Amino acid sequence: MPTVLAIAAHPDDIEIFMSGTFVLLKEAGYELHYMNVANGCCGTTEYDREIIAEMRRQEAIDATELIGAVYHESICDDMSIFFDKPTLAKIASVMRDVAPEIVLTHAPADYMEDHMNVSRLATTAAFARGMPNFPVDPPLAPVAGKVTVYHAQPFSHRDPLRNPVAPDMFVNVTDVVERKVEMLAKHVSQKKWLDESQGHDSYLQTLRDLDAECGRMSSLFKYAEGWRRHLHLGFCDEDDDPLRQALHDRVLMAN
Repeated sequence: MPTVLAIAAHPDDIEIFMSGTFVLLKEAGYELHYMNVANGCCGTTEYDREIIAEMRRQEAIDATELIGAVYHESICDDMSIFFDKPTLAKIASVMRDVAPEIVLTHAPADYMEDHMNVSRLATTAAFARGMPNFPVDPPLAPVAGKVTVYHAQPFSHRDPLRNPVAPDMFVNVTDVVERKVEMLAKHVSQKKWLDESQGHDSYLQTLRDLDAECGRMSSLFKYAEGWRRHLHLGFCDEDDDPLRQALHDRVLMAN
C-alpha cells in the first residue's frame, strides 16, 4: 500500500491546511501518517505547558482516529522548531520509517516561523531518506524509492509580505470539508486561544472560509485546497505527480 506523510507544525495545522486532500488520498488507497512536529505547549492562555501539551496530544490522536491515520509523536515545543541537526535527525527517522511516496507539508513562506521551519525540515528529511552516512534519531536504515513533496497554501493564502500566493494545483474538497471541520472540532482547547490571540470569531468557520477562498481562486470548486509541487531534483522523476494521479478526477491545474 502506498503511503502519505502529512507533517505540520502544531496540533490542528494538518486539519486546517491539508486534511481534505489527506482523507481523499485514504479513499484512493493510501495509508495515512500524521505528524505534528511541535506539541502545542504555547497554544493557551489558561493552562501550564505540560497540561496543554497533553491535552493537545490527545486532541490530535482523537482527530486521527476519525480517519484511520497513524499518529506520530511530536518532538519539540512550540516556538522551538529550528532547522538544526538534532531536529532534522528525528524527522528524517520518521521519514525512513514511513517511506512515503507523498509528503504533504507547509508552504515555504507563511505567517510564522514554525510553519516555515517545518516546511524546510520535512523537505530536507525527505531528501536525506536514502543517505547511508546521514545518522538519524532513532537509527534506521536508509530507504530507496521516490518521494514527491507538496506544499500547502500559507495561512490567509498570502506570504509574510502580504503577497497573494496562488497554487499550481487545486484539489476539490467540497464533499469532505465537513470532515475537515469534524477533525478540527476535536481540538477543543484551541477555540478560546485562537479567539483571544488571533481574533478568529470561530476556528471552525475560519477553516471553511479559507477553503472557500481557495475554491474561488480555482473558479470551479466551492471548497478547495491548494498545492505547489516541490522541485523533483533529489526526490523523484521530473514528471512524477502522484497526488495529481491519485486524485485526478478532483484536481484542477492552474496552468
